[in-house]
Amino acid sequence: MPIATVRGVDIHYEILGERGPFVVLQPGGRRAGAGVRSLGEKIAEAGYRVVAYDRRNTGASSIAIEGESENDEWVEDLHELLAGLDALPAYIGGSSSGCRLAMILALRRPEDVRGLLLWRVTGGAYAAERLTNQYYTSHIDAAKQGGMAAVCALEHWSEVIKVNPAARAKLMAFDPRDFITRMERWRQSFLAGADHPVIGLSPAQLRSMTIPTCIAPGNDRVHPRLPGQVSHRLMPNAEYHEVLAEDRMDLDIAFEDWEKKEGLLAAIFIDFLRRQQRR
Repeated sequence: MPIATVRGVDIHYEILGERGPFVVLQPGGRRAGAGVRSLGEKIAEAGYRVVAYDRRNTGASSIAIEGESENDEWVEDLHELLAGLDALPAYIGGSSSGCRLAMILALRRPEDVRGLLLWRVTGGAYAAERLTNQYYTSHIDAAKQGGMAAVCALEHWSEVIKVNPAARAKLMAFDPRDFITRMERWRQSFLAGADHPVIGLSPAQLRSMTIPTCIAPGNDRVHPRLPGQVSHRLMPNAEYHEVLAEDRMDLDIAFEDWEKKEGLLAAIFIDFLRRQQRR
């Protein structure tokens, strides 16, 4: 994969397709860009150039735990990456945390965004508690109890180190107290928007986003239907598409459901993109 140095961080990316408008996709969690490659290939086959990439602290990209907010760092990285690729404005898509990233980019830099492709929008008390622990509290507790070696042993960082062995040295170089302070800062930023129906965005912010948007709600406890429905109701130029009819308690089963429906999701997004082009 090509590498772009963005804000001092090496970002691994690829462009699927050779012609057409640019579309950017981000997976959920802190997953690498490979998580959206299959969907990206389907959209690229329809005549688009799809950017799939590893965000900082994911996949093969660099480790950089900086700033007041993890989401803000990802947003600014994406802006600089696309500017360097001469890919702006672009259609921005994402699932779960990738969905949140796409929406925050549209809020902060609306000139960068031609339209939004959103699936599995995150919200609700269960999601807020689970994700706060998954992303931040578990990392803080590990650093307190076992230092940076315990952090490296966490599932996410173990996976990152497998594809990017240099990540271990970068993580081990942190003073655990400094790492804890940075994670606490990120946790506080996340919690500031956790009570909203859509985590990270207030109802007023959603109302202010007039960019054409295609929304496919989730079907599990972290991505219940309500956040997608709220987004559709409040965003002035949003359309709503149910991809899955059955709700799931088990997140792994829900994820498998989405893998099986990837072709339908791609068709919905491609239809949306083509209609936007005609306009």
